[in-house]
Amino acid sequence: MQYSKSTDYALHALIHLGHSERRNNIGIKELSAILGVSESYLSKIMSKLRQDGIVRAVPGVNGGYELARPAEQITFLDVIQVIEGRQQLFECSNSNSRQHRMLAEDGAVQQDQERPGKSECLVEKVMIGAEQHLHQYLREHTIQTILDEAMKRSNHEANKK
Repeated sequence: MQYSKSTDYALHALIHLGHSERRNNIGIKELSAILGVSESYLSKIMSKLRQDGIVRAVPGVNGGYELARPAEQITFLDVIQVIEGRQQLFECSNSNSRQHRMLAEDGAVQQDQERPGKSECLVEKVMIGAEQHLHQYLREHTIQTILDEAMKRSNHEANKK
């Protein structure tokens, strides 16, 4: 599994918006220069984030983007799902195989409550479990988590001098 560059840029853009000392909006030109990405590409990313209510577009000459909600309420999972989509990462495509039927016949596979008449795929069960753990981890980490860690490191470095 690999996330797209769009997810990388989206997360970094949000961190920059959250870190902005001005606490004002930041224009797409400035944001794209900071991230080293074209304005048009970043505009598409920011548009997705805006449509999902993660950022707010501020119109006008001095307009730009700002966080639409507090940084501690924007999880990594929120951002990833906006950019990458909300589809399940793994789906068993082998449920009609001989091996799958043998496991089902041996009673090693229980009936899946969500799909009556279809036996549960043991591989899919493991993969979905892993995906649930990943989602939980990404839910626990927010834009504010990163900002706090950066501040802690910055303070630690300052204290060393």
